[in-house]
Amino acid sequence: MNELMRAIYMAWFLKCAGYGDAPIELFKTAECIAEITLVQAHDSGQHEAWTLDEDSLSIFNRLLALHDVQLASAPRHQFADAERRLLAFLRGAARSPIPVLTD
Repeated sequence: MNELMRAIYMAWFLKCAGYGDAPIELFKTAECIAEITLVQAHDSGQHEAWTLDEDSLSIFNRLLALHDVQLASAPRHQFADAERRLLAFLRGAARSPIPVLTD
């Protein structure tokens, strides 16, 4: 799950740099699914045994397909910048680098 979270955030930072046009809802939904899945695994006592349903898999498939396109199209310095932003986020106190959706 950690690698999926990393992919979500790297894809987000690359989208912010102009690589990809997926809606913010895709990123927030994937982030929420990952968080819920981890909580459920923790609550069940099965920290190593978690699963994703078909709808959740569809969300991650879309996000990973976007990230695949980003990997093929963004220049190396954009990845380095996204990695710096990810590390800064991880060192900080923010709950998420992705803005909260408002109505």
